Amino acid sequence: MDERPLTDQLSGTWDQTRSTRDALVAQGETVVAAVLTLLCDEQSPVDWAVAADVLQRIGEPALLPLANAAAEADPPEIARRVGFALGRLEVTDPAVYEPLLEHPHPRVRGNALLAFQFQGPAATRFVDRLIPLLGDPEPETRQQAVHALQAIGPTAVPALQRVRRQPAPVPTPRVRAGALHALAAIAGPTALDPHDQNAWHRLTSIKRQTEIPEGMHLCGSWYAIPTTDQNAVLDAFDLTDPTPVTLRTGAAAWNHDHHAWNRTRPHDTCARVFVSPALNGWTLVFGHSSQDTHRLEDADDRDAALNQVVRERCTDLSRRFGAAHWYGMSCGDDWTAWCIAENGDVLRHYDAYDAYEAEQDGDNGGNGDDGPGHPAEAGYLLPHQDGFPDGAFDGVNLFDSEAFAARYLQVKEELHIPDTCDATDIAACLSVDPGALGAHTRTEGHAVLALTTCGREHGHPAGALPV
Repeated sequence: MDERPLTDQLSGTWDQTRSTRDALVAQGETVVAAVLTLLCDEQSPVDWAVAADVLQRIGEPALLPLANAAAEADPPEIARRVGFALGRLEVTDPAVYEPLLEHPHPRVRGNALLAFQFQGPAATRFVDRLIPLLGDPEPETRQQAVHALQAIGPTAVPALQRVRRQPAPVPTPRVRAGALHALAAIAGPTALDPHDQNAWHRLTSIKRQTEIPEGMHLCGSWYAIPTTDQNAVLDAFDLTDPTPVTLRTGAAAWNHDHHAWNRTRPHDTCARVFVSPALNGWTLVFGHSSQDTHRLEDADDRDAALNQVVRERCTDLSRRFGAAHWYGMSCGDDWTAWCIAENGDVLRHYDAYDAYEAEQDGDNGGNGDDGPGHPAEAGYLLPHQDGFPDGAFDGVNLFDSEAFAARYLQVKEELHIPDTCDATDIAACLSVDPGALGAHTRTEGHAVLALTTCGREHGHPAGALPV
């Protein structure tokens, strides 16, 4: 029989420590200090998640010790561990977190907000206590307050709308601004009263007049069409109800919607599309129509379905406008792709991942496309191609980034290895690179957010967007 204190028996796997954790939870408050010490010790052999589980299940007796530890935590890792446990305590009434909303340390206030966020709609009765945190001195805490109110959902809307109707200084301008942010995060434009909607449209109109295009963060896919006729583009994609926006707003909406995942709002990813003004004579369309989106979602092989959707869409668009391009980039990995069509024919369709797989299989020389290389690719290596000879990095520590970079540049220069292209390089050559927009970009018309078939039925996705 193990005679060691229970806290000394916590070093093991999750399953191995199950009975020990249960026994510690049964002892309650008397073991909080010892377990908290383990949680805050980066050198401890005890998995921090094991210690956090004990404290979470002990519940309220661990609240103040964890709050004090959160305020004093110095290394970021310790702050993260303590905050994780503090925001997830198993308590019978979340009201025990209320005093922490006024704690002098912003980290503790944020942890308390996290606890209310996890309660979701069940925290509705605390809305009036959370709203003042929208004006917190710390930007991160203000954002956490928005997340907590967003998790509560529509039942928080009436209180937030009351805040918007009250003039400053009560509530403060910062709280009123935060309430607007929270309303947009909960229900989008539908949560804003006519006064706020009119103010948003006026601000958009003012900023559009002097906006200088900025390079966009590219993650997803977009179409490029050689036309300044935005209405014709909207018609070609079956888009309606175009709302004029700044380029900044449109780009933020595209990134928001592309990364959206909300089980209760499955159409947030396919409700609207960002259509640019004419940029150097090209109109860019960011996103897919409802039909294309759902076709991809329902496909057994999504990659094959994407290729087919893109080919068909570019073919149809090129018949109507003479040419149509599609480009794809990912911010999370090295995927990139492009499709070039003219007068109803796809001239080139390249996908880096397909090309790599084809090369591994010995298929078509690794081209992974439906046509010969495009002249825009001349002078580049394609993304799936490795221009370095075997042994080029022998003797180099691959984990030493400086040494690897030095050898890479040396070999590249000595062997005259070309640069590798991606979708933005092809776009810059053939149409316009949205990642390199600037004062030099010729702009005609204005950007819009337009609704797809799903958007006409379900409305704009919730979420605050910058102007």
